[in-house]
Amino acid sequence: MARQDDKQLEIMRAAETLARTRRFHEIKLDDVARLAKVGKGTIYLYFKDKDDLFFQAATHGFGELCRRVEGAISGEAPFQEQLLAICAELSKFFKQREHMFRMMMESRGTESGEALFQRWMVQKQEMVSAVAGVIGQAQQAGTVRDDIRSDILAGYFLGMMRARFMDMPAPENGDAEAIRELIVLFCGGVLAAAAGGR
Repeated sequence: MARQDDKQLEIMRAAETLARTRRFHEIKLDDVARLAKVGKGTIYLYFKDKDDLFFQAATHGFGELCRRVEGAISGEAPFQEQLLAICAELSKFFKQREHMFRMMMESRGTESGEALFQRWMVQKQEMVSAVAGVIGQAQQAGTVRDDIRSDILAGYFLGMMRARFMDMPAPENGDAEAIRELIVLFCGGVLAAAAGGR
């Protein structure tokens, strides 16, 4: 069984490698099989089709990431430190697979691309729930305002992360500083301190 799992991982790694230099429609399963050193039929033992293969390759490890986030990395840490740790984990995960997610987004508008996107949206909800759990605990502790639902705050937080790391140029001063800025903005807003109470 372990050998089969290794083979599945090799197939996903091959798909990722090809995705770095080609568009989704340019990649053939024959190419993936050749790079993974397996027969094309072996791919179908693990994946329903090409869409399924690329989706699983992109989201491999996502469940474990959600579990780490649910544990708030360290539930005893102050809220902003928990957010920093969550951001660092998310940033690392998506940086490793950035080309896969970009490919998924670029393929929207096609039938297969739309299906991949919808599958991703279902999984994304798991992450929203995980982050909402962390925010909900902070709301109960009185650290975070409770007049806005935790899942809505989690959606805003994840949206800010996506905008910073997917839609904007790479941070000049490094990811760590960009993450810190994002946390400050999320927790404090954009008003100058002197104007905050007005």
